[in-house]
Amino acid sequence: MRSDAMKKGLDRAPHRSLFKAMGYTDEEIRRPIIGIANSKNEIIPGHVHLDKIAEAVKAGVRMAGGTPIEFSTIGVCDGIAMNHEGMKYSLASRELIADSVEVMARAHPFDGLVLIPNCDKIIPGMLMAALRLDIPALAVSGGPMLTGSFDGRDVDLITVFESVGKVKTRKMSEKELTRLEDCACPGCGSCAGMFTANSMNCLTEALGLGLPGNGTIPAVSAARIRLAKQAGRAIMNLVKKNITPRDLATWAAFRNAVAVDMALGASTNTVLHLPALAHEAGLDLNLELFNEISHKTPHLVSLSPSGPHHLQDLDAAGGVMAVMAELAKAGLIDDEVMTATGSRLKTSLKGVLVTNRAVIREVGSPYHQEGGIAILKGNLAPDGGVVKQSAVAEEMMRSQGRARVFDSEEEASRSILDGKIRAGDVVVVRYEGPRGGPGMREMLTPTSTIVGMGLGASVALITDGRFSGGTQGAAIGHISPEAALGGPIALVQEGDLISIDIPARRITLEVDEAELERRRANWSPPEPKIKEGYALRYARMVTSGATGAVFSDEP
Repeated sequence: MRSDAMKKGLDRAPHRSLFKAMGYTDEEIRRPIIGIANSKNEIIPGHVHLDKIAEAVKAGVRMAGGTPIEFSTIGVCDGIAMNHEGMKYSLASRELIADSVEVMARAHPFDGLVLIPNCDKIIPGMLMAALRLDIPALAVSGGPMLTGSFDGRDVDLITVFESVGKVKTRKMSEKELTRLEDCACPGCGSCAGMFTANSMNCLTEALGLGLPGNGTIPAVSAARIRLAKQAGRAIMNLVKKNITPRDLATWAAFRNAVAVDMALGASTNTVLHLPALAHEAGLDLNLELFNEISHKTPHLVSLSPSGPHHLQDLDAAGGVMAVMAELAKAGLIDDEVMTATGSRLKTSLKGVLVTNRAVIREVGSPYHQEGGIAILKGNLAPDGGVVKQSAVAEEMMRSQGRARVFDSEEEASRSILDGKIRAGDVVVVRYEGPRGGPGMREMLTPTSTIVGMGLGASVALITDGRFSGGTQGAAIGHISPEAALGGPIALVQEGDLISIDIPARRITLEVDEAELERRRANWSPPEPKIKEGYALRYARMVTSGATGAVFSDEP
């Protein structure tokens, strides 16, 4: 056992003494020791209940003959961090989380790991650590939040964001908004829609790094506690068989995950996180793979913000396994891959049924013929930009507009809220990329305000930052190279014509090359927006959004 390095033999008597100081018995010390990485805190609704998940995991480990030892990680609530300086630290926290789990597992050689994340960057951060360490590991999330009910209709956090724009245009009163904010988020769990957290928890299943149900069983369900106990037992099986994350998250498994991503219409943030996970597994998952798989994988599930259903509906309809079963029938995924169950995917798919065809459609009658995400390229984004095409109004799939240029999210948000953006405008928000932001902020406030003001079918927003999974509309993010590195988005001027052709995967700045060269000659890099601390160090080390915004491998 790996843990023998810290507990076995005559010279480890001092180490055993320290274990005994915490109350561990000789029998507990002799057993396989399983690290439980718990991101529980009291600032994220999706994490406030993770102490209960951890207790259930530990019960499962003990039932299977292991000794669980819990430690913690940090976590940022993207919703609470939105639209102020806090969002600069959200994506940046992913690398800190990965590093902290790695540090704990190398300093204390556990025999296996159970990761307990639930929201946004905590999920990929923990999975990155698991793939980097490559010791037996799996993840079990805290589960999605239930929807709220407002005047007889289902609502969620995005409903509140979009209602701010409705208040500004007098389509809703402030009193109604207060009533909505009181009921939109009814309790613990990751926010109720196919946003980033739920997207990544579902893709954890698709990668084989989590048990069936990980992405969809509601946070408040007893089934979530049972799943956590099963995860505790499952890690002991993985330890016994010495099945590690890189045995599970193979190239075939990543292709499966991208296919499920397309079928679910998941968050564009997956285009950052899946390449980052692949990087830790020693694989190169480039953006062209997303387009390749998107072209042949239909969009089968339409969840909030772009559709009528929520995670609880997907769970009741059969969950991620039912979606994968549909894809498997059409030959769109590889069911021979190994999973965290210790068996091949085809074993998990046996007997899986779709119980609601309104929620999970057949491959032959999808919501859209192509997958939810598209990668656009052109002279404005030579290395690519990302759009959730399943959430774009039909009239915006091909469009042209005049650029309205802003050098920060705050400037853009003020202009939108002040009614200065008109139908046909293309809002360009730059110097918000991984390095220039720093931290590649999500733009949920401006995009949801645009939708709330009734401009979602007539205004596009383009940025070298990124978007929340809750974003809908013609929102194109991750424009690479970013402005801070002298990418073409830095050369856009007020009034320039921008053409968007999502079906053709093109985004074009309609300015001739000679003029762009003249502008480039007059451009100079900006001063860092944050001049101290972690954000400055992050900006110096981070790579492009086109490569997952991982840290550079160069010294």
